[in-house]
Amino acid sequence: MLCGVVALIFSPAGLLGDDAASTNGVATSPPVYVPDMTHSGDPLPDGVLAWNSLMQTTNAAADQEQAHFVFCLTNISSGNVTIVTAPRPSCGCTTTEVPPIPWTIPPGGNGEIGATVNLQGRTGTMVKSVTVSTDKGSKDLYMQITVLPPVIRVLTDAERAHGVEIAKSDRQAVFKDDCATCHAKPGTGKYGKVLYDAVCGICHEGEQRATMVPDLHNLKTTTNDEFWRTWIAHGKPGSLMPAFAIAEGGPLNDMQIATIAAYLNMTIPSQSAPVLTNAPAN
Repeated sequence: MLCGVVALIFSPAGLLGDDAASTNGVATSPPVYVPDMTHSGDPLPDGVLAWNSLMQTTNAAADQEQAHFVFCLTNISSGNVTIVTAPRPSCGCTTTEVPPIPWTIPPGGNGEIGATVNLQGRTGTMVKSVTVSTDKGSKDLYMQITVLPPVIRVLTDAERAHGVEIAKSDRQAVFKDDCATCHAKPGTGKYGKVLYDAVCGICHEGEQRATMVPDLHNLKTTTNDEFWRTWIAHGKPGSLMPAFAIAEGGPLNDMQIATIAAYLNMTIPSQSAPVLTNAPAN
């Protein structure tokens, strides 16, 4: 039978306490705690748990992999409050850290719930939540993260000229040493437009685009998905265009290259007019 939230086990020897009793010389287990789930799906009433905040906000650098949050709670009621299940995140990119469940907080007791959000491949502002279910009701905790755009240092004319000279002798140099900070690392875990902006736009969309860097929006040639994939993966030997494929010393895998190509093919129409067949004579 159940009494409150504790299962009481009876035997001919009586109620089993902390020390295991025995029946006919056979030891039995002590009482087993069974969480009361009756109200776990209801809203948690006021006056039960006090929180340091129900909504936390933070900014994250463009290359930051995770955002961490800590929600502090205090039991301000006159009875025990038990967190009956592990806090439930709104999506798989969020994990939580709590004491062993079920976690009982006595009157006046306090504790912490940690939450970590994976930011790889994320941009802009996002809101995540964690649902905390107790035997008195549930409460949603919210986290707002704004991933800031990458900070690109403006090179001096002398630095830019030096970089060009290095690239002339080794077009893959942009993925090495200090150059990798701008040309390789920002693309980690990113795909599509976000990846293009991070590792391609720095040269092709920059306000100070070098004269030898082509304007992709005004190419006077036929373009398609295969065209973009080839240029991105293999670059152009003898030019400043590096090969982005991992197999050639670049930072991007096949899937990343495919998503950039798909993005460019969709957003930059081919500049060459289609070839008409069976056109009527004038």
